[in-house]
Amino acid sequence: MSALPKERVALCLQQLPPLPQVVSELLASFAHEDDVDVERLAHQISRDQAITARVLRVANSSFYGLQSRVATIPDAVVVLGFRAVRSLVLAVGVNCTFFADRCRGFDAEAYRRHGIGTGLAAAGLSEMAGSNRELAFTAGLLHDIGQLALAANFPMEYTKVLDYRASKDCSSLASERDVMGTDHAQVGGMLAEIWHFPESLRQALAGHHEPGRAADDSLANLIHIADATAHALEFSHQPGEMVMPLDPVAWQRIGGDWQVFRSVLPQIEANFAETCHSLLS
Repeated sequence: MSALPKERVALCLQQLPPLPQVVSELLASFAHEDDVDVERLAHQISRDQAITARVLRVANSSFYGLQSRVATIPDAVVVLGFRAVRSLVLAVGVNCTFFADRCRGFDAEAYRRHGIGTGLAAAGLSEMAGSNRELAFTAGLLHDIGQLALAANFPMEYTKVLDYRASKDCSSLASERDVMGTDHAQVGGMLAEIWHFPESLRQALAGHHEPGRAADDSLANLIHIADATAHALEFSHQPGEMVMPLDPVAWQRIGGDWQVFRSVLPQIEANFAETCHSLLS
């Protein structure tokens, strides 16, 4: 089976339109955490009505458990903190860049549901892993962005990936590699470089299927566990969903404790329905 030349994939990604200005500015803010003009960035976010509406829906969902509703981005920054709002804006802004409606068989809602579930699982396990909760949530939401990029930009080829996966009963990763000669983790890493994502996010996107190759403190370890958790909880609602095996190295690196893991699962599941509705509606 002829593979899609990696050069063609790379060229396509390099020709993608830039991210919304506010998303690019928020990504850049990771490099100077102590010198961020929060008030100006909140105003910038507020000017994008679509992003603002989605962010406020999630901010008012059960995921954050606020006692009173927030009505504006500045209010959300005050109540939730800048980092939490930044994570929400990044997740919403990046995922809205691609539309895979021309790819037959690609279930965009299942993709988003799984991303939300992985984000919630990553956030729920972040304390055990010693990771930043908001960054973990963002990485989980975006971990399969390479899959969406392939389906949106190479719809005919990705339809073959989906058909191959169904006929061979294999994972998406194996099907992508066999049919296209690349996979969504590699593409996610390429996108992260093109869009100048923070290194921690780039590692999470590129390495979540092979965390053993990542550094001991890489966010890829937590996202790998969160990804498997979301599949096990069947958040995507796809029939025949495969649960990938947990990498024991990744589990050890995040301080894996089965008692702690079991204790956070009910909260992850409880948060899922309302948060999912907020991001998908």
